[in-house]
Amino acid sequence: MPDLASDKLMNRDLNLDVRSFILQEFPLARKQQIKDSDRLLESGILDSQGVLEVVAFIEQEFSITVVDDDLVTENFQTIDRIAGFIAGKTKARNPGAA
Repeated sequence: MPDLASDKLMNRDLNLDVRSFILQEFPLARKQQIKDSDRLLESGILDSQGVLEVVAFIEQEFSITVVDDDLVTENFQTIDRIAGFIAGKTKARNPGAA
């Protein structure tokens, strides 16, 4: 049975990591004081180049390979979605990890 408290803590840590990166790399995110649920693409914080920067961050920071099929709007819409995407890829890579 999965440890839900551990999953929530991991997702929270992922949110903090992603949020820190977004705020550091994208000045508009700092200016707008974004929340984890704010839409990054629709608000103009991320564009196609920005998504590629986020992908490079994910691949380097979390040792995850992002494939073309992963490059869909839903995965990069919000900080929450990016963190969920990372968590899903990490679980897929280590299915026995709790």
